[in-house]
Formats: sequence, structure tokens, C-alpha cells
Amino acid sequence: MTARSPHASTLLTVDASRPAVTPRTGMLQMGTNTSPDGSAIGINSRYLTRDGEPWLPVMGELHYSRVPEAQWDDQLAKVKAAGVDIVSSYVIWRYHEPRPGQFDWTARNDLRRFVETSAQRGLLAFVRIGPWVHAEVRYGGIPAWVVDQVPARSDDPLYLQYVQRFFAEIAIQLQGLLWKDGGPVIGIQLENEYNLTGPQQGREHIATLKRLALEAGLDVPLYTVTGWDNAVFPRRDVTPVFGGYPDLPWGTSTAMSPPNEVYGFRFTSRVGGDLGAQTHNDGPGDADAVAEETPFLGAEYGGGVPTMYRRRPVLDADDIAAMLPVQLGSGVNLYGYYMLHGGRNPPGDLDGQESTATGGYNDLPIIHYDFQAPFGANGEAHPVLGKVRPMHLFLQQWGRALATCDVYRPDVIPQGHDDLQTPRYSVRADGDRGFLFFNNHVRQHRMPAQRGVQFAVKLATRAITLPSTPIDIAPGVWFIWPIGLPLGNARLRYATAQPVTRLTSSEGETHVFAATEGIAPEFAFEADSVKQVTPADARSTLGVHESDDALIVHATPGEAFIATCSDGTRITIITLAREDSERLSALTFDGQRRLILTDALTFERDGELVLRSTGSASFDFAVYPPLTHTPSSTHQMVESQRYGVFQRFTITVPPIAFDARITPLRTAQKMPPIVLGGTAHAAVEPTPETFGKAAAWRIDLPEEALNAPGLSNAYLSIRYTGDIGRLFSGADMIDDHYYNGLPWQVGVRNVAIDPRQPLILTVLPLRADAPIYLDARYDPRVDSNDQVAEVQSVSYVPEYEVIVSRR
Repeated sequence: MTARSPHASTLLTVDASRPAVTPRTGMLQMGTNTSPDGSAIGINSRYLTRDGEPWLPVMGELHYSRVPEAQWDDQLAKVKAAGVDIVSSYVIWRYHEPRPGQFDWTARNDLRRFVETSAQRGLLAFVRIGPWVHAEVRYGGIPAWVVDQVPARSDDPLYLQYVQRFFAEIAIQLQGLLWKDGGPVIGIQLENEYNLTGPQQGREHIATLKRLALEAGLDVPLYTVTGWDNAVFPRRDVTPVFGGYPDLPWGTSTAMSPPNEVYGFRFTSRVGGDLGAQTHNDGPGDADAVAEETPFLGAEYGGGVPTMYRRRPVLDADDIAAMLPVQLGSGVNLYGYYMLHGGRNPPGDLDGQESTATGGYNDLPIIHYDFQAPFGANGEAHPVLGKVRPMHLFLQQWGRALATCDVYRPDVIPQGHDDLQTPRYSVRADGDRGFLFFNNHVRQHRMPAQRGVQFAVKLATRAITLPSTPIDIAPGVWFIWPIGLPLGNARLRYATAQPVTRLTSSEGETHVFAATEGIAPEFAFEADSVKQVTPADARSTLGVHESDDALIVHATPGEAFIATCSDGTRITIITLAREDSERLSALTFDGQRRLILTDALTFERDGELVLRSTGSASFDFAVYPPLTHTPSSTHQMVESQRYGVFQRFTITVPPIAFDARITPLRTAQKMPPIVLGGTAHAAVEPTPETFGKAAAWRIDLPEEALNAPGLSNAYLSIRYTGDIGRLFSGADMIDDHYYNGLPWQVGVRNVAIDPRQPLILTVLPLRADAPIYLDARYDPRVDSNDQVAEVQSVSYVPEYEVIVSRR
């Protein structure tokens, strides 16, 4: 597919000439928003502010109690390197007060240490205190001893006494860490998915929770509640946050989902569809009623989805990434992920998961909580990370400009979520500048190619048509293109490439773009702002022509060019191929922010670059701007041939290999039919007694494989076919997994494997008639009329680590 289309032209039009709405201030009654050094976090009717400037941050959920505390520092450094600004986390009550009045804030429950570590890694914190949090935990995280005694989620006096004590304990843990004290905690979320309107419930209960939080000392700049599923809350005391997921594993259908609304731009209500609330409210809810007073903030845009018993969708990376241009193009001014980082429920808590057996709507694994998120249950990078990280870098650089932009709908919009023919796009603009958002991806539903397309955007004082000639947009393509974007002292009228980030050095500015798949990058500069354009490499060629008072540059992905501005200053433009943009990080090293291209997972820790490679004992990474001297490394490093403008290095480490041998112990017995039941009247997980029918294997792994030197971790990669897999170290269950077709990855440093005990894998058979949804690509029932419980392989996959330091 090329940029120029042989087809008849289709002009996609949008009028963005109406002035952006002026923000209204003083509408929301939040807490203290100024830190001791004068830094301020603010909120108006349209966006957040930081030190008085518009702010559009990225927030990602990581549950400290679901990650070993020894790994927090590295995991938070990874989160920071992913371009995330705020880490959010539930405070799951049942983990902290398992018995009345006996609180545990130690080890992986050490909230204080987690928040302190977040600050050390340059992250702000948003603490979601509940007390009901959902989180796929039994009773939404409220301890059983509370639920057994009082009506929870209400203004019942005894319940409020327990909540008051819990909030007071949280406040003790966060003492000195709130924004007003110079700490990183900028926000508190109250409750979750609250839409109850019975006695002692409703808006008044949320107001009570806020009062209790303030009385405990939890005084922060922002107070939020979730706004979906007909949520109710006190107007102006809190601001609603929103979300959406690419599939609905809490649904009851055993078929593939229809086109999901998260892939269609929103021009009216901010409220998404079914987000899995456990309660029901027939009223309209409060979120839309306050849309003119509150900004469009997100907290639960799916970084993946959980695997539930009756529905087990498998996501592709674009299923998650394509949501970003849609939600941002719909006006979202805080992009919050749930989840950003997976994990596991704490060891020993074998009845704490949400389950139909304890009255929950869904069945979840007892331990495993991977979520198919950018970072998995072990902290490993999933492919989606490379897709979303460039978007985060874009928001860090240009979120301030985007935040003030209003949303403008096209002249023709799709008729519904299932309209796959009408182009999906929007413009956010403020005056004569803005961004064009486009999406041609809908999960599991192929969109048609849009052929012969040009966009016509009417701005405040001018109209712009882009690109210069019609293009074809392939199925599955999504992008954000800039309009009227200043680049240094050059004025970019538009580009058909996505802005990613900017570097500043003594030699001038470097602006980084990512090519859009199948579309040649075109940069149109206002002719009076740029007097010369030359390739950065004299051996390269560059297409340049003038049209309609614009200097139009046809760039080549992977190469760079230099634009000399009318005032003599120069800027460098690097256009990365799409695959290279997915390998890109922007990290501070050797005294300045640099671009790093590598297949390895990369982050900065205390001035050093940490590179981790799963399965491969060789590292290849490229750096821009080039280093003035060769850095040192924990392993021999060789400078190799340059990669465009990037300086390139290769490192090879000694390979490490161990065999994970599997020995059959018993074959599976005949499974009874899956029972339909629970409040969803759908497939429920088999009873505990049924697991005695599982097939079993012993895994033999050398003890030295558990803590091999030179490795940051290692994974048992289990490929099996069945219903439910469980892994035991002796009699202790250390992990479990609902089969979905993906390899089950168990980090040997993420679970407690006792080398003195046998390591046992069990697989409960999957019946051919099981009424559960599996992705057709991985469904073994197509070729079976009985049941299946098989292990294809268990392999040991090392995760190598290299540390690169300034010499």
C-alpha cells in the first residue's frame, strides 16, 4: 500500500472552526492542591493542570499486593520507562485486615514502601482506597468478617466504624507522602462501580466516604469515583472517571463478541457500555449530568482483559493500542489503564478470588492475574507494550497542547458500533492547531480499506486538506496526525506520520515521528517558516516540492532530514518505521535524554541502562544522539555499523540452559458436564472435589535453575491443552491458569518453588461440550468430541540482563 491512491478521491470533512470551550474553574471541591515547594495539581471543567499549565498524563494500574515486594523497584522503573506518569493501585482491604483490628502493612502489603518507591522512580501515585474495589477479589476486597456482620457499601453505623478505622490506618501509612506534604500522592479514588440507591446508600454514601477520608487526613488534590454503569455520586464533591475494555470476559455469551464500542469515537455521552459492575441500577446515573463541570478522565481503559472461567478472550496488541486514538480523539484528558501490570494474588490466600461459589458474578483463577497487560504477571513485557509506549511518549511531549483541544465530529459518522464501512475519525483542535485521529481497527472484525482518502479540516481561520494527494488506508490501521504543530521555529501544517517525542540538545531540537503503516510520510511546512530541507545523511535522497504555500517533504522511514528555519535555526526530523517505533524508548543516559532502539526490555535505573532479553543471549541496541565515548557494560560490548543516525552496539552474554523434564503421574478421569449457575446463569467453575480428576505430571528442574547467576528471572513456559492448569510445590498451590491457548508463563522468582518438594502440574480436562468461550484460533474442541488434558511442553526460558553504564 502506498501513500498515493489510484482510486477516485473521497474527501472526509470535519468543521473544527468553532472556538474551544473556555474552561470553568472552581466547579469542583477537591483537597489541598499545592505542595510545600509551590507545585500545584489543578482541575477545571475540561482538563487537569500542573503548575498552572494544561496536563494530560498517563496513569497505569499496578497492584503492589500482587507483586513480590523485592521486585517493586524494577517494576516501577519499567513503568516509568514506558512513558507512564502516575501509578495507581487498589488498597485491597482483605489483605490488610484479615482479622478485626489486626492490620498487616508488611512485605508485599507495605503500602508506604510502595509509594515511596514510586516517588524514587519519578512516578506520582493515585491510591484507590475503596473500601469496595472489585479487583476480581472476593466481596470486592471487603474482609469476610465485615460482610458476615454488617450491610457493606452503606452508611450503616457499624460498617462506617470499620471503614473509618481502615481509612485511618491508610492515612498513617501515607503520612508525609501526600502531595500537600511534598509526596507523590495526588489522588484518592473512593469506592468503585457504585450505583446503589437503597437505604443508607446512594450519593450520600460517597459523600460520607469522602468525609471519612478527609477526617483521617487523606487530603489530596483529586477525588474520583468510577462513572460507568449508572454510577451515583455527590455532584462537585468528586469527579467521575471512565473506561472501556476491548472484550467482555464477564459476559455470558459463548460466541465471539460483536463490534465493541471502544473502537468508535464518542461524541455525546462519556459513559461506556458494560464494564462489569456487580450491581445494577435502572436510573440514568450522574456522570452525564456533570459533563459540563468535569473533565473527561479515564481510569480503566483496558490494558488487557482478565481470563474468566466462562469467557477467555485472547487479545492482539492492536486490540488494545487502537483504543488510544479513539479515546483520546473522543476527548479523554487522562488516559488510565486497568491493568498496566499483571500479578498474582498473595501466597496462601486460596479463597480470596472472585468466584460464583462465594456469591460473585464471575469465576477467576485463585492466584493468576496476568490480564494480558503491557506487563504480565511476572513483569515481563507483552507485545502490546511496544504499541502503546510511543503514544505515551507523544502525550508526555504534546499532551499539554492536546488537553486544551475540543472534540469535533466529522460531517458523516458511523450509524453504530457495527457500522464497519463508514470511516471512523475525529479532530481535536484549538484555534488553528490540533490533531487528526483515525481508526480502522475493530477487534475480530475486519474493517474495509478506505480508498482514495483525503481529509478536509476547517479550522478557526483556515482550511487544510491533507495529504497532498489521495491515499489508501488499509484495514487495521490507526493513527494520530498533527495539524498546525510548531516544531522549533518551523510551522508544520500537517504530517502523515505520528509525532512521538522531542529531544533538545545544544545542537537544536530533534523531533521523532512514526510512519503510519502503508502510508508514505509527508511533512507539509509553511513555506515562509522553512527555507531549506536536506537529508541528514548525504547519501540519502529526499523528495521536496512546493504546493499551496507549503514546502512538502516526502520522507523515507528509517531516515532523517534537517529543516533550516527562516531565522537560521535548524531542527532534525527522524521518521521511524512502524516496527522501529515499537522498539523505541526515550531515556536519560550519560547526561541527556536519548532515543534507545532495541528488542530488549529497557529501562533506566540510577543513571544506568538496564536491558533484559527473554530467551536470547544477544543484545542489539542503538542510541541517538550518539555517545561521545563508549560506555561500560557488564558484558563485552562492541560498536557495530550505524543504523541510520543511530549509534549501534551489540552485546553477547554466555547462554544459560536447563532442561525441565516432565514425567506423567496420572491420566485424567472422566469429567462431569459443566454446570450452569451463579447469578449470571452461565458456566461455573467445577467444584473443588472435581479437581481430583485432573491429569498430573511431575516437573524436574535443577535447583540451580531457580536462581541462576546472570539472569534477572527465568520462566517455566507451559504449553498445555485443557480446562484449568494448576502448579504445586509440594502441597502448596503456587500458580493456576485458565486455558486460553497462550503459553502459561511462570517466573521462577515470582512464585515460591521449594526445591526440596516435588513440582507437580495438574490439568483438569476440557470437555468438548463445555459452554465456555475460547478464541477460535486456540479452541481444541473443534477436533474433539470427548475431553482433552494434555501437556505439549514445559520449557525453561532464561531472562538475561545487561547493565550499561557511563564510563
